[in-house]
Amino acid sequence: MSTLLLHSVSYAGFWGQPALTMEQFVDKAAELGFGGVMLAAKRPHASVLDLNKAARTRLRTRLEKRGLKDLCLAGYCNLTADLEHGDVPTLEIQTAYLISLAQLAVDLGGSVVRVFTGYENAAHDYTKQMRMVARGLKEASKRAADLGVTLAVQNHHDLGCGYESLHDLLRQVDEPNCRAGFDAWAPALHGADLTQAAVLMAPLTVHTTVADYVKRPRYRYEPGLVNYREEMPMVQAVPMGEGFIAYGLFFAALR
Repeated sequence: MSTLLLHSVSYAGFWGQPALTMEQFVDKAAELGFGGVMLAAKRPHASVLDLNKAARTRLRTRLEKRGLKDLCLAGYCNLTADLEHGDVPTLEIQTAYLISLAQLAVDLGGSVVRVFTGYENAAHDYTKQMRMVARGLKEASKRAADLGVTLAVQNHHDLGCGYESLHDLLRQVDEPNCRAGFDAWAPALHGADLTQAAVLMAPLTVHTTVADYVKRPRYRYEPGLVNYREEMPMVQAVPMGEGFIAYGLFFAALR
C-alpha cells in the first residue's frame, strides 16, 4: 500500500514562497494528515553538512512523535557535472554524496533516496555521459544496498528524462535497489502517452512525485511584419487537479 508524503521543497522558499524550518515543516506535514515526508537534502532543510549525529537523532524523534512513519530523502546530484575539467574526480564526489545521503536516510528512519541523473554536457558525447551516469548509479547502489537503501532515479534531468531512456538506464545499472522515481509531468510535457509510459515503468517504480501544471502561450512581436511569432510556452505550477496532466490515467496505469 502506498503512502502519501509531503515534499519539504514546497516550504523551502526557493521560488519566493513562504519558508518553514525543517522542524516547522515536520509539524505542518503532521497537521495536514500526511503519512510521511520527503525531505530536501540540502539547505535550508536536510543538509548532510548540518545534521550531525545528535541532530539526526532529534529529527528522527520528532518525526516518530508526529506519526510520520515513512521518509524519502530527496538528493540533488548531477553525475555529469564539470566534465570540462577531467582532473577533478567529479563522479567520485557525486557518488560519495549519494552514499552520504543513504546513511542519512537510515539515520532518520528511511530507506529510499530520490536521485537525479545528470544534465547533458557539451564537453562529452551523449553515449559516454549515459555510461558515466550508469557507472555512478551502479557504485552508489551497491554501497547503498549494504545500508538497506533503495535509490529512486527521477526522470528530471536531461539524461534519462525520456521514459524509454530511463528504462534503458535502469536495465544498464542492473542493481535490485536502483529503481525509478517515475513522475508524470515529464512524459506529459514531452507529449508521450502517459498510460504507455506508466505501464512500462510500473515494475521498476518505487516512488513518484506529483505536481500539476498549465501551459501559458508565449509570443514575440515582429514589428516588420506587424505580427507575433509563437515561442515555446511557459509552464506554470498550479494546485493539483487544475493542470493538464492526466493523473487519473497515470495512477491507474501504475496500479
